[in-house]
Amino acid sequence: MAKRDYYEVLGVDSNASAPEIKKAFRRIAMKFHPDRNPDDKNADEKFKEAQEAYEILSDTDKKSTYDRFGHAGLDQNGGGQQGGAGFSDVFGDVFGDIFGGGGGRGRSGPARGSDLRYDLQLDLEHAVKGKTVQIEVPTMTHCDPCGGSGARKGTAPVNCDTCGGVGQVRMSQGFFSVQQACPTCRGRGKMISDPCGVCHGQGVKEERKTLSVKIPAGVDTGDRIRLSGKGEAGPQGGPTGDLYVQMHVREHDIFVRDGSNLHCEVPISFAQAALGGDLEVPTLSGKVKLKIPAETQSSKLFRLRGKGVAPVRGGAQGDLLCRVVVETPVNLSAEQRALLESFDASLAGASKHSPRSNHWFDGVKKFFDNLTS
Repeated sequence: MAKRDYYEVLGVDSNASAPEIKKAFRRIAMKFHPDRNPDDKNADEKFKEAQEAYEILSDTDKKSTYDRFGHAGLDQNGGGQQGGAGFSDVFGDVFGDIFGGGGGRGRSGPARGSDLRYDLQLDLEHAVKGKTVQIEVPTMTHCDPCGGSGARKGTAPVNCDTCGGVGQVRMSQGFFSVQQACPTCRGRGKMISDPCGVCHGQGVKEERKTLSVKIPAGVDTGDRIRLSGKGEAGPQGGPTGDLYVQMHVREHDIFVRDGSNLHCEVPISFAQAALGGDLEVPTLSGKVKLKIPAETQSSKLFRLRGKGVAPVRGGAQGDLLCRVVVETPVNLSAEQRALLESFDASLAGASKHSPRSNHWFDGVKKFFDNLTS
């Protein structure tokens, strides 16, 4: 079976630079490495094919020969043998990514503690105006008796016997050699021979912390506040993670928030809609008067400027949008029904009282006339 073009194997152009060739091989090696695909024979073949391509294209002389004569030129000059310059360097990077190590990076030191997330439920009023709240967070803190070291008081961690305190071990794999985190001490370089009786060598203990969180005005659902160093403590004295407070604003009985604007529905009576008048409506800063003009139709939208929300990231304060809804009276008495029937009869035949209704019926009549014509 004929060999594929080496540039095609790595997915690069023939004028690709050395860093681009290295990056392409690294990507393919990560994807098809045999240790990541133990049961995939096809992956093993692709890995070896990429390995051979990189061995040639990373060597200046071999690449020049290949560019001039192709595979035939390499066969005549003993090309295609593993061990080209730079191969172990790039594969050390790849191998480190696969197995969690990293060639030549040195010891990793104590691990950082985990970040935590706290979901905070807020009323709309508190989200808009801001508030300081107390929250209780279950977390891992540094153990006091051992000072977070994990070793019994009066003792100290000792150098790892496997790596000698370096935190890295060298691993040979055929023709190349790489470094990875020491499996015994997990890259820390230290071991605990006499663990603390309180934390059992972990250097951390479970605790519930009460924290004060200042919620800025204008936050909304999805916003979060980062409290640096308020997460979990790292094992064996490692640095502490962060705490992220995630905002969740509860639904409100009256208002619906849309960005910096607030929306609400205001029910009005038939008489108020027809005659007009002043209506008292709520806002988050108190009551205000809304002037309803005569002959207001249902769903009419009124805007109260500056009565919305001031965005947490700055900008103009939003508006309150009030949509009036004409409410049909219910549970009528006989007298009220008679009055409405009398009033309705007084409107009969007078199109000026119901312009929208008459326009709609004219459209319906025209529609049916067109159907029958």
